Amino acid sequence: MLHNDAVTALTTRPGVDSLVIAALRRAGASTSVGVDELLARARRWGPDLEAGVRAVFDGPAADDLVARLAEVVATGWIARPEPLRARDRERLLTPDWFQRPDTVGYVAYADRFAGTLSGVAEHVGYLRELGTTYLHLLPLLQPRPGANDGGYAVADYREVREALGSMADLEKLASTLHDNGIALTIDLVLNHVAREHPWAAAARAGDARYRDYFLLFPDRSVPDAYERTLPEVFPEFAPGNFTWDDEVDGWVWTTFNDYQWDLNWANPDVVCEFADITLFLANRGVDCLRLDAIAFLWKRMGTDSQNQVEVHGLTRALRAVARIAAPSLVFKAEAIVGPAQLVQYLGAGDYAGHVSDLAYHNSLMVQIWSALATRDSRLLVRALEKFPPKPTTTAWATYLRCHDDIGWAIDDADAASVGWSGPAHRAFLSRWYLGDAPDSFARGAAFQVNEATGDSRTSGSAASLVGVEQALEVGDVPMLERAILRLRCAYAIVYGFSGIPLLYMGDELALRNDRSYLNEPEHAGDKRWMHRPRMPWDAAARRHDATTLEGKVFEIVRHLGAVRGSLPALHAAVESAPVLTSNAAVLAVVRRHAAGDLVQLYNVSEDWQRCAAGVLGTLRWRELVDHLGDDVPRIEDGQLVLPPYAATWLGAR
Repeated sequence: MLHNDAVTALTTRPGVDSLVIAALRRAGASTSVGVDELLARARRWGPDLEAGVRAVFDGPAADDLVARLAEVVATGWIARPEPLRARDRERLLTPDWFQRPDTVGYVAYADRFAGTLSGVAEHVGYLRELGTTYLHLLPLLQPRPGANDGGYAVADYREVREALGSMADLEKLASTLHDNGIALTIDLVLNHVAREHPWAAAARAGDARYRDYFLLFPDRSVPDAYERTLPEVFPEFAPGNFTWDDEVDGWVWTTFNDYQWDLNWANPDVVCEFADITLFLANRGVDCLRLDAIAFLWKRMGTDSQNQVEVHGLTRALRAVARIAAPSLVFKAEAIVGPAQLVQYLGAGDYAGHVSDLAYHNSLMVQIWSALATRDSRLLVRALEKFPPKPTTTAWATYLRCHDDIGWAIDDADAASVGWSGPAHRAFLSRWYLGDAPDSFARGAAFQVNEATGDSRTSGSAASLVGVEQALEVGDVPMLERAILRLRCAYAIVYGFSGIPLLYMGDELALRNDRSYLNEPEHAGDKRWMHRPRMPWDAAARRHDATTLEGKVFEIVRHLGAVRGSLPALHAAVESAPVLTSNAAVLAVVRRHAAGDLVQLYNVSEDWQRCAAGVLGTLRWRELVDHLGDDVPRIEDGQLVLPPYAATWLGAR
């Protein structure tokens, strides 16, 4: 049983630690191993748990929820395997493990990468060649049958999709990855569940408790009032935000699709369910949970029901639960929102450093594509310089492409600051990356065209969007070389910005758009599957042949990862500062670090360019080295001279 002196000391002191030890006793915990560490963490993060809860709930409801979450902590910790407790101790000594320069991410669908979870384990060597230390496997929990939004309509959070294997296979994979220095990330869909989820099934059957898990309305009066200020996520195939359900005999809030039922996070039962699910997945060996659709959790009349302050309180409470019971687990916020809102998911004000550990830098992704299309980096600088500093204990997840489409999130005021029209520029980018603009190098597809606003998003693989597909179509070797340089420049920005650079599966082999999705009935209506190809392992076998396209691109990406791991200035605690140069075609990114400054220069055009050498700041040209291995740009008449699509990371020798 638990140490008597520990019981005496803690049961007389109020707080989460005493609630946890009481829960341990009720559960009949029969070992004292690690209890002192657990209670130390409860004292450390208990105030966070309480603060998160009390930011959302009041009075007795808050008191009750804190106690219930302490119970979840205790039962989750009791079930935690000893190897993962050892991993917890290691991670507590290296809390910046995901911020370090040698952290490199890889993102894939398990089935498209290797067929099954066991298949993924068989290709760990491939991942290690790329320097991968962080693997994100896209939705793998059991979805509903049929249409399921690419797996984001979850029917069971405690089972793996049958075709991929079992939960035991996931545990084995996590262990294999850990043995190879790779952390595992999976998706936790928070905003909604599938209509077939047991909670929704119980609600449809009339169970009052489970009806309160959802947002149900007897008529259109309240939904219509909400709709006045709600945007549409999928205007083409899921217009509106509410769906009539005959079995419920009412309207169900369905932000994304009619088969994805939004959850009622104002119900403490829902909070407890997800706290328990969080620890269940952590105890399978998961290192990071991607908090899907987190911005949508809290609904408020008269707003777009995104980014409400309660979201951050809920995240703070869930993170505290994990920090106490499974501290090696981190959270990544999937919040595709503007700069002012995005930093709040890493923590601002009282929440600084107390919510998610990682967040997607969607703005960087959009601005890289904008700069390549316009050969102009001014908008990128103007947009990114607005970002307030993030907490030094957090990191961005940077990326060029992902499994989703590109939404052209160009702020009108940012566009105006460089003399452009926001709507016109968004329309230009949509046309450019569709390949429907003069001299466009891209081959993409329009996705989710909104007839009311004129906005259109873009699907397409990175290689097709940078011009590889077009060059191969026409058999133009110089055009292909330019496209490869364009891809190198773009990914160098992603890898050089710090945080965790995320390499989307196939980009390392320059995989082009895969239109075979049109032959798959379950995918044919969703153009995003065009850039979700299956891994062609025959093409991957050419990765070591420098004369092939695959070999050239694989070496570029591998080299970027290897170099960034050697540079202290790329630790995520340090902020990147995009800087305007004397030439709009030349982007500078400056990183100031005690171990030595780093000045990155990128030519976002296919022509030779010059910019004033003053951008080097305190770095002296005669003492410079390009860490990427290229020649240091020469200086002529006080101007740095950069070749087409140059990417250079300059530091002192």
